[in-house]
Amino acid sequence: MDPKSQRVKLNDGHFIPALGFGTGAPPEVPKSEAVEVTKFAIEAGFRHIDSAHTYQNEEQVGQAIRSKIADGTVKREDIFYTSKVWSTFLRPELVRPALEKSLKDLQLDYVDLYIIHQPVALMPGETLFPTDENGKPMFDSVDLCRTWECKDAGLTKSIGVSNFNHKQLEKILNKPGLKYKPVCNQVECHPYLNQSKLLEFCKSHDIVLVAYGALGAQRTLQWMNPNLPFLLEDPVLSAIAKKHKQTPALVALRYQIQRGVVVLAKSYNKKRIKENIQVFDFELTLEDMKAIDGLNSNIRYYDFQQAVDHPEYPYSEEY
Repeated sequence: MDPKSQRVKLNDGHFIPALGFGTGAPPEVPKSEAVEVTKFAIEAGFRHIDSAHTYQNEEQVGQAIRSKIADGTVKREDIFYTSKVWSTFLRPELVRPALEKSLKDLQLDYVDLYIIHQPVALMPGETLFPTDENGKPMFDSVDLCRTWECKDAGLTKSIGVSNFNHKQLEKILNKPGLKYKPVCNQVECHPYLNQSKLLEFCKSHDIVLVAYGALGAQRTLQWMNPNLPFLLEDPVLSAIAKKHKQTPALVALRYQIQRGVVVLAKSYNKKRIKENIQVFDFELTLEDMKAIDGLNSNIRYYDFQQAVDHPEYPYSEEY
């Protein structure tokens, strides 16, 4: 199956490829590697590239995209590129300059999707994670409904959100005179946290759910709870993978595609990047899907505990 033709329609008429390449990497990975792996992902067939200001690699990712355009592998319109506005830029007047900064780093004229990275606003300034003298995060208070209106300058084709719960989405959807609906909500989503209620809510409002952390999380991340189970070693996933002669990672990705979820596959390993694109080469049965549904145990790898006291902390709600 040609991965480039598997796309999902957004509520504003644009299309998003069902499989995306996630470019975020732990700080110890040299930024220069983002150039290599993004080029490789495009060569392998990925057409949806997901990055963010806070990954601090947009210069390198942009370089990779431009080099693949220059050598004729793709045209700009073949690539669906997502960037995210970080929490220190959520005041309405800071959104456009933040997007312009990303475009300058990327050396692109527009992004395909610009999303609010997460609903917890932090104090504006140079640092990504501002803290006071006691090391506590410095929160900001922002009307997210106002942050929202950032599309008219033509710098992005679509706008969406990330890490919003259903109440936070509702607030935007109920905004009087709302000009644009969010096209997507990008959230942590995998068989241990399948987000079925949030998915149902999003589908009912024609909002696409985009899954990050779809393969669980790497054990190496220092802010991840090391006691959480490792998703890709799950016996149910392993048995289904064996049956289909696939890897547990591919089963976890395929699960999302069959639920109508757009899924990001994050890997800096060339063998696995190549493997992940094969998600369109097989299909899970209804029994497989039910068995994977049964793994849901509300395990959240990325819980951003530092922000738990913020009034907009999204994970206190059930979904």
